[in-house]
Amino acid sequence: MSARDTVLASVRRSLGVTGREAPRRSAADDRLSRHPRGIIPKRGKLPEKQRIKLFCNQVEDAHGTIEQLASPEQVPAAVAAYLRSKNLPMSVRRGSDPRLEAIPWQSEPTLEVLLGRSDGNELASVSHALGAVAESGTLVLASGPDNPTTLNFLPDHHIVVVDADDIAGDYETVWDAVRDRFAGKLPRMINWITGPSRSADIEQTHLLGAHGPRSVHVLVIGKP
Repeated sequence: MSARDTVLASVRRSLGVTGREAPRRSAADDRLSRHPRGIIPKRGKLPEKQRIKLFCNQVEDAHGTIEQLASPEQVPAAVAAYLRSKNLPMSVRRGSDPRLEAIPWQSEPTLEVLLGRSDGNELASVSHALGAVAESGTLVLASGPDNPTTLNFLPDHHIVVVDADDIAGDYETVWDAVRDRFAGKLPRMINWITGPSRSADIEQTHLLGAHGPRSVHVLVIGKP
């Protein structure tokens, strides 16, 4: 038996069950199929404009930065301006997300846009979030070639594009959208990112970039 089997067997003995009881299995199957919701805070239940404003405020409270753009065509100039503001090389790496593919990167001729996974040598990356949560300022990204997970964690600066229409009030709404989008076949990983990486483990000193990017910059597209 594996350590996992040993632990689960101990739990079953304590509960006096085998795990094969029909009522217990039926209850588990029902919960998995219906995705019942618990209590959802009213914090994110806002009209669209106020919901986006709450998201922007929460991103900043989590030590991220944010900018609202009217259209995807403004993304290259915004990315170039961000790189210049941080005195970074004019180079970013992105995945093959169709929404990123459609952006006219050539409109910013000084900007080099590389494609594919990060090997840790890039200072900045660009991803496209599949959604976001207003109540906490959280970005939601799915793993895969469209937005490689390495771009979320290896570069020092992570620039994330998200459509205003995809900013939900709460986590549960985003999970519903994820299930609908992937039709039950979820990607290997769904990353929930709230601000840059940070830690205060050493002498309670707040340090950004402890386990990932030291900077997260969000570009909200539409309805500025």
